[in-house]
Amino acid sequence: MATNGRTTETRERILSAACEVIAETGFEKIRMWMVAERAGVSTALLHYHYKTRDKLFTEAMTHSFANTTVDLERDADSVAPSVILARIVRSLLPMDPELRQDWRLWQELWVRALRDDETQRFAVDLYDQLQEWVSGAVNRGIEAGEFTDTDVAGLSTHILALCDGYGIRLMLSDPKVTSDSALAAVWRAIAAELGISPAFPKV
Repeated sequence: MATNGRTTETRERILSAACEVIAETGFEKIRMWMVAERAGVSTALLHYHYKTRDKLFTEAMTHSFANTTVDLERDADSVAPSVILARIVRSLLPMDPELRQDWRLWQELWVRALRDDETQRFAVDLYDQLQEWVSGAVNRGIEAGEFTDTDVAGLSTHILALCDGYGIRLMLSDPKVTSDSALAAVWRAIAAELGISPAFPKV
């Protein structure tokens, strides 16, 4: 068990380091030794866990998404569905340095997906997981009677599209779009569809 624990901890450290290095440097420029150095492991150990850069990249993206979902769902049974949905929406925008790092990973994924069929399939699968995550939060609110019944799949797609659009503008430091204005605009669209307050909840 101790060995399994060390292996899990090592993989977590490697994936966290990979997220940082890919976001800072860009996938095309990174080398495995850069990630090994950041993670504090040997290159040989890194290759033992991840044979190729492509494998490391996809695992890093999955790791980033999984960590976000676990963190935001930590108390889903004890807070209002609107709060959970608001947390999710906030996490889908580059609102702080950590989320901007996640966004840089997504941007790297988009670029690779345009040139590589396998990466494209992986990207579509990740979007499916994002949509299921958003849809789950909306369905909980409908079941709890807090949200008006709606086309959940359609609304989830709309939310992701809005967040992608505003997120790109924020990543470009477009002066016409601020974090607050983007968050407010996305939430107003959600609120109108779900029959809830247009004021963004305290999360």
